[in-house]
Amino acid sequence: MRAMQVTAYDQPLSMQELQMPVPEKGQVLVQIDTCGLNFGDLLIIKGTYQEKPPLPFTLGMELAGTITALGDGADHFKVGQRVAAYTGFNGLTEYAAIPADVCVPIPDEMNAVDAAAFLIAYGTSHVGLAYKARLQPGERLLVLGASGGIGLTAVELGKLMGAEVIACARGADKLEVCKAAGADHLINSETDDIREMVKALGGADVVYDPVGGDQFKAAMRACNPEARLIPLGFASGDVPQIPANILLVKNLTVLGFYWGAYARIKPSVLTDSFKELTQWYIQGKLKPHVSHVLPLDQANEALELLRTRKATGKVVVQVASK
Repeated sequence: MRAMQVTAYDQPLSMQELQMPVPEKGQVLVQIDTCGLNFGDLLIIKGTYQEKPPLPFTLGMELAGTITALGDGADHFKVGQRVAAYTGFNGLTEYAAIPADVCVPIPDEMNAVDAAAFLIAYGTSHVGLAYKARLQPGERLLVLGASGGIGLTAVELGKLMGAEVIACARGADKLEVCKAAGADHLINSETDDIREMVKALGGADVVYDPVGGDQFKAAMRACNPEARLIPLGFASGDVPQIPANILLVKNLTVLGFYWGAYARIKPSVLTDSFKELTQWYIQGKLKPHVSHVLPLDQANEALELLRTRKATGKVVVQVASK
């Protein structure tokens, strides 16, 4: 089978021919249709992600496909069943043996591209906003990096959950995408003063931040008392140092949040979230924004779209030949 692998850090992926895996106890074998790419994949390639597998390894955090074989103890699934999964790795390959307990059934109404764009982006935003930040109707939500794969789902879900949503993104074109996703207010991070604009709108009750750096600092100073801040990534390359005196004076709460860790520490958080999200999808309340779909042999080009920030929403790799 074919797989796009990391064979050396900070180098392009290379296509490799690998042996077909055999599912072990508690695993299922999945023929992969699609793989969603994420900013974390870029960090993995550089060797700076929080998890660092030994070389060589197959890239790809999330996948969608069809079960072709069951290991012992995985008989709560069926051969031929469509599933999506967060695996951390092994998405950019034609077959993968993965733990059954990280798989979730794909509803018939969801196509393979949407399924590969769904788990991490919507799951991260839903768990972050609902489970961690306890976002309430009527609160004001500030989303930084709002046109990206994670940020855009936070805009969409925040609006669905009844919040007043402020979207901050780079440039007018990307802000138009945020507006279409439901944003009430738009801030251009290239030209606008984030702190002053958010304060003029009444301040932020929840800050959702995959960017870090100066944007996080500006957002924190625009928070209302008892606001909650979720730093969940540092696309700017700058991990902000948080001044405790500002937290004290405003009674702010900063919530550490790594969505992927719940697959190990509390999988029910992810599976419960996915059940609610898929119901919203079936009801037509959610629609993944996928700006690009590329074939497996163009995975490097797909990653470059993320690296150069030319994509909005998600980039998906079509693994299976059409």
